Amino acid sequence: MPVRALLAAVAVAAFAAVTLSPQDADASTAGEPGAMTFSRSELASAQAALDAGELIPGTTWGVDPRVGRVVVTADPTVRGAGLARLKRAAASHGGKVVLRRSAAKLTRFLAGGDAVEGARVRCSLGFNVTRPGKPDGFLTAGHCGNAVTTWSAADGGPRIARTESGPVFPGHDYALAAYTDPAVAHPGVVDLHDGTTQPVATAREAVVGETVRRSGSTTGVRSGVVKRTGVTVTYPEGRVTGLTETTACAEPGDSGGPFFSHGDALGLLSGGSGDCAAGGTTYFQPVVAALAAYGAALGGS
Repeated sequence: MPVRALLAAVAVAAFAAVTLSPQDADASTAGEPGAMTFSRSELASAQAALDAGELIPGTTWGVDPRVGRVVVTADPTVRGAGLARLKRAAASHGGKVVLRRSAAKLTRFLAGGDAVEGARVRCSLGFNVTRPGKPDGFLTAGHCGNAVTTWSAADGGPRIARTESGPVFPGHDYALAAYTDPAVAHPGVVDLHDGTTQPVATAREAVVGETVRRSGSTTGVRSGVVKRTGVTVTYPEGRVTGLTETTACAEPGDSGGPFFSHGDALGLLSGGSGDCAAGGTTYFQPVVAALAAYGAALGGS
């Protein structure tokens, strides 16, 4: 089976769409930052308090280094008593938290509708991995692993892998599928969708301000800039912490695909907003945490 067909995407699952956009950042409902400045530890403490608080679907938050505050974004579904509680929570942190509204809705989007198996929906393969004493496999998004148990190649061929127990979503967003077909080639590379591949041998955390690329079965390779790390997103299914925010666009079917920089693996696409015609925002699960959770290392054969 061609490398491109394997790495372009593995059939089944979802793209969790977080409908936020840069334009939404102008609509503050809690007051813009004043002359006060706060330390990293103070902002981290404020975010930790929010993380431990009430689950309000339709919200995201994280430290924004550009404004030196924890920026909370609430979508249009957050209203009434829920919005009032969110405003009180933001105001209780003495200026460390800024609350803003988004014009677009935070939602889970399943490519091809609500079906969770078969050729009607799909996710993207993240990174191929090896594990001592266990079959090789690949990483993808946890919400993809929750959706299905068996995987086929994007061309609708035979089953090639099976999701192992323990996809993590919500909380985090990663899953591992073990290869069941020994004839399937699964090298340690990322498909660049132009007939070439990028070898990926090391894993690391992303750095704010760096340019990254992502590869997906719907939109191919797209690039963007890392805006924030350690972002919390509350999907309708629950809260996901520790995500990285970027300006790289994505669309349904790209979910679970790899974020990388040259030969460094960075993460797995969790969700996003917009599209690759108008642009958008994406969030990815750092790959270092996923590798550690499964005792896996980058690589393949």
